[in-house]
Amino acid sequence: MFGKQSRRGFLQTGAIVGLGNLAFLQGLRPVSAEEANVNLSHVHLQPEIEPLVKLIEETPRDRLLEEIGTRINGGLSYRDLLAALMLVGVKNVEPRPSVGHKFHAVLVVNSAHLASIASPPEHRWLPIFWALDYYKSAAARDVQERGDWVMPAVAEGKLPRPHAAERSFTDAMDDWDDAAADTAVAALARTAGMNEIYEQFYRYGARDFRSIGHKAIFVANSQRTLQFVGREHAEPVLRSLAYALLMHEGSNPAQRDDDADRPYRRNSELASKIRNEWQDGDLDKAATEELIVAMRSASNDDACDLTVDLLNHGASPQSIWDALHLTAGEMLMQQPGIVVLHAMTSTNALHYAYQTSGDDQTRRLMLLQNVAFLPMFRGAMKSRGKIKEVTIDDLTAEKLDPSAAATEQIFADLSRDPMTAARKTRGYLAESGVAGGRQLLDAARVLVFLKGNDAHDYKFSSAVLEDYYHVSPPWRDLYLGLSMFNLPGSGDRDNSLVERTRAALA
Repeated sequence: MFGKQSRRGFLQTGAIVGLGNLAFLQGLRPVSAEEANVNLSHVHLQPEIEPLVKLIEETPRDRLLEEIGTRINGGLSYRDLLAALMLVGVKNVEPRPSVGHKFHAVLVVNSAHLASIASPPEHRWLPIFWALDYYKSAAARDVQERGDWVMPAVAEGKLPRPHAAERSFTDAMDDWDDAAADTAVAALARTAGMNEIYEQFYRYGARDFRSIGHKAIFVANSQRTLQFVGREHAEPVLRSLAYALLMHEGSNPAQRDDDADRPYRRNSELASKIRNEWQDGDLDKAATEELIVAMRSASNDDACDLTVDLLNHGASPQSIWDALHLTAGEMLMQQPGIVVLHAMTSTNALHYAYQTSGDDQTRRLMLLQNVAFLPMFRGAMKSRGKIKEVTIDDLTAEKLDPSAAATEQIFADLSRDPMTAARKTRGYLAESGVAGGRQLLDAARVLVFLKGNDAHDYKFSSAVLEDYYHVSPPWRDLYLGLSMFNLPGSGDRDNSLVERTRAALA
């Protein structure tokens, strides 16, 4: 009806107005489906990983992509390159004084990987090339800010015995003790199972609101990357993760009662008040709507109390997650920008921990902490400028021009008038259903490749395009419409990396 175009045709041509052409990537061999898919039963990384890390470290930024392109055409695998990219980041970029800023060189690795595996084979190298270039800029900032920090060697003589490693780790994390946590997590990396280790990290990633959700994001993204590249690379990643989660300001948080820590302490007790059969509830649209309305003004305590009440009266956890995704999206519509986009990416990370954890108490905590974080994000919005007086009720569906392709209209409008683009997104999805949603997701990913200039472009797009499928079907069209407020439009300028990559691969 709206200039329909097949997904195959779209991916082959990249043909929406202003989208550009990714044909220059044909200079690299494509990443096969087998190469990009996760194989959790057997991951074998070749011994050239260390030299590859050194190559990334030592090659000047203006020559790195050309060097890596040569290695790829000589047989370098996607998996090895992704492993080296993660390892070079955790080794050389300190997650302090904030688990953000330059440390996005590490946080963005999984986001780039998700963008790659969701793309057609011929496009899969571009997000990884972008992340390589971004690492070089982050490493340069680390030198300026922290004096060329490098992760130190483990204090081998202080490692706890295997049977005591888990207790040593929890004691150190509870006490905010950097040195003890470092040796304990190194011991765990050598002796414990990855699922067992991350069950601990889920809670510590969600226990405080410092760094506006980046701690939970690092937990989720590091686990997902390690699942792909192999646990043999886990130790430096886990050491970096523990060090990041212990970031704080001032005196020991265990001896204070800061706003950032208070919700977790309260929710640790509140979680026990949720009924035992809480997972058996029904999908409840009214409960979702009630929580969305409450979240516009409720304190984090009141929002968590309401959540427990809704669960105990039979609403399913999915009803609550729908409200959280939509509340974060509504906040983005009200104030697009750096703070609020993290309400969506941290919701993605906490939802991942909720889905992955095998511990009922942890799952309760991930849900309640996400509920508590959103009012805290709303509070942070007040110091970031104007907050538009709009709600999800204002995002009504708008008909499209039937003479032009839907993707062309929506992404052209996005560069000029995001509200119109969001409304047309809803109108298009109401007509085209799941197939239209896939086409919009494909177009959005390609535009991120072409237009993205910041780690947040990859982090945000990978999170929300994934969460489109995590939201219940009745709410998906609205959620994708809300997500448009931080996606690139076709009229935006191509990023400089695309121009450079075209030249390098010509």
